Amino acid sequence: MKTTKPEQEISTLSGIPLKPFYGPEDAASSPPPGEFPYTRGIHPTMYQGRLWTMRQFSGFSTPQKTNERYRYLLSQGQTGLSVAFDLPTLMGYDADQPESAGEVGKCGVAISSLRDMETLFSGIPLGEVSVSMTINSPAPILFAMYLAVAQQQGVAFERLQGTLQNDILKEYIAQKEFIFPPRPSMRFATDVIEYATRHVPSYNPISISGYHIREAGSTAVQELAFTLRNGIEYVEWALKRGLSIDEFGPRLSFFFNAHNDFFEEIAKYRAARTLWASIARERFGSKSQKVQKMRFHAQTAGCSLTWQQPMNNVVRTAVQAMAAVMGGTQSLHTNSLDEAYALPSEHAVTLALRTQQILAFETGVTDVPDPFGGSYYLEALTAEMVKAAGHYIEQIDAMGGVLPAIERGFLQNEIANASYTYQQEIDGRERIQVGVNAYVEADEEPLELLAIDDSAEREQRVALESLQQERDELQVWSSLKRLKDDAEGEANLLPALLESVKAYATLGEIVAVLKGVFGVYTEPSRA
Repeated sequence: MKTTKPEQEISTLSGIPLKPFYGPEDAASSPPPGEFPYTRGIHPTMYQGRLWTMRQFSGFSTPQKTNERYRYLLSQGQTGLSVAFDLPTLMGYDADQPESAGEVGKCGVAISSLRDMETLFSGIPLGEVSVSMTINSPAPILFAMYLAVAQQQGVAFERLQGTLQNDILKEYIAQKEFIFPPRPSMRFATDVIEYATRHVPSYNPISISGYHIREAGSTAVQELAFTLRNGIEYVEWALKRGLSIDEFGPRLSFFFNAHNDFFEEIAKYRAARTLWASIARERFGSKSQKVQKMRFHAQTAGCSLTWQQPMNNVVRTAVQAMAAVMGGTQSLHTNSLDEAYALPSEHAVTLALRTQQILAFETGVTDVPDPFGGSYYLEALTAEMVKAAGHYIEQIDAMGGVLPAIERGFLQNEIANASYTYQQEIDGRERIQVGVNAYVEADEEPLELLAIDDSAEREQRVALESLQQERDELQVWSSLKRLKDDAEGEANLLPALLESVKAYATLGEIVAVLKGVFGVYTEPSRA
């Protein structure tokens, strides 16, 4: 919260004005947990029946080193894997392409081929471990690699569980890791939804992500509204594909940030469930409670972490994680104290996981569902969030949907303005950030950091060269020819992608074929 004088108005981070006192007249009662519109939680007993999945986001250097980290995290009590890919992989480049130089393995694991994916999951039974993959523009290609590894392990697609992010809209809005233009990218994302609905029924083919919208500087209301409107857009594309909302809708998942304003974040999650339940039932006519019940993953706010006094990040993460739990998340990632400097060290990531375990087993916050339900303040704040986000959704509807709003720059400008205002408040000390603009220490001891040297890039280049010498080039060429033909037509691209990755065509080769058909997107410059 801002620092204020008694006569000044206090507001949330989103700018929702707060009253000095809340009473019975401010709070409308919400139905019990497990009842429409699920404001208080999607299950009647919530964590009494089952805890959230503790899913630490992890990936660095080579597939072998990341595999070792995964085995370590699973041994420490982590209950699901979440794959972080490096920047070249996120942008569709192989480790040996010129564009990848200096970035291989630096912000995630380098995956250039099915062979890398085989190493990544070596010794990890995909039929038993839930796997989330945070990747968007080339997501269908990495999903095909994951499916191919499952086949090698003898795991039926029906047994696979986890989530593919596959949310391309938020890339144009916030994160900017796009490759192809928006409309062919939406076709590509919808291919995954369609294929998974038919063949991988327990896997979530998309995670509609507000996290990166918030990391780009949005307010909580903007994060909520833009995420839900993106969700509407994906549903509309899937319906045009001939799918039924009650057929694919139960596998839609969402991904939200957990930021600093404790009560606003809880209200955001409650508002998200309230809005999505109404959208599913009233806008799309869903008869299924599984569609109406929003399931979401939360991650503590990376943008709130500071390199100054990094131990403070432990406190920030704990408070943010508690907000996510109080808000009813289905899975959670807690950031590590050293992430403002570098990728998490083993010590730091273990402490982050222990934070979740302490919340789960020592604090009592899981004893009852929605313990703040009925709070005059929180119920009023939830209603304000619903109203403010609903207004944004109506504005985007009036523009014709998300794609026209992106083309006009509306969403991008709203986020940019919010980010600018927030930073001005930090710079002007209207908003206190401990260790940054207040309570500053002159001499801080340096942290011991996880360092990624250039050996990862050299190892990946050698591995790619070896792969290209061993594979059947005729089979590679044939599979890529089929992919090109399917991309030029209207076929679902997943079968052709599976054929290509099994032939050990590389990520960069597959993306090059699709660039030739779809083109490459360059964002227009805006003031």
